[in-house]
This record gives sequence, structure tokens and C-alpha cells, in this order.
Amino acid sequence: MFNDIGTFELLTIVVLAVLVFGPDKLPKVIQDTMRMIRKVREFSESAKQDIRKELGPEFKDFEFEDLNPKTFIRKQMENDELGLKEIRNGFDLKKEMAEVAEAVHSSEAEPAGSSGAAVDMRKKPELTKKDAPQERPPFDADAT
Repeated sequence: MFNDIGTFELLTIVVLAVLVFGPDKLPKVIQDTMRMIRKVREFSESAKQDIRKELGPEFKDFEFEDLNPKTFIRKQMENDELGLKEIRNGFDLKKEMAEVAEAVHSSEAEPAGSSGAAVDMRKKPELTKKDAPQERPPFDADAT
């Protein structure tokens, strides 16, 4: 819980506590704080047990840490029932993007009339009757 608090921070907290509460009241404040932390932990554990009991036997190994998206994804990646590792390893985004960029740059580099396969992207294609946009139905405010 306090893994990221260093010696200097802990010493600063102790000095501030002594200054705020005084050396006479400090032991009582520490006891009250520890008692409150204990009660909160007991309350949360009993709430977890109640939730597990209400969910039923199919959720007996359910952990509340799984509700954290990072933990859930990490657990699913370890399980790998869907073959996600194979998909992730087979797909190289940098390679795919380089191929697309190369294709775009090569089509821009060719002169307009040099190849019959090149398509002039500036020219608008002609629309046929079936490609023409359909007329929108009238708006009915009462229907929404």
C-alpha cells in the first residue's frame, strides 16, 4: 500500500502529525486511525463475500481485481483461448503501413499518362442511375 513512500516523505508525515496533534494526542490518533482502517477492511471483505455468495457457484473463482481493464486484458492474453497471440504476432502494423505508404508514393510518382492501370484520382467518376443517391424519405417529427 505504501510502496512508493520514501524515507523523507514518511519522516515529513511524522513531523507534521506531531506538530498538528501534539505528542500527547498522537498515540490516540494513531490508534483511532488504525481501528478505522481495520473496520473499512472488514467491511470491504464482508461485501466481497456477500457479492460472491449472490453471484452463485459459477463465479466462485471470481476476483474483483479482474474488473480492472488492464488486469482483465492481461489475464485474457495469458489464457489465449481465442488465439490472440497468433493474430498479434502475425500482424505487423509498421510493415502494413510501410506497404501502404509505398503504394501511395509510387502512384504519385508515375506520370499521369504513362500507365493504363493508373487512375487519375482528381477526375470525378461518372454516376450511373443505380449509383445515384436515393431520395431521402420525408422527415416525420411525430415518429421520432
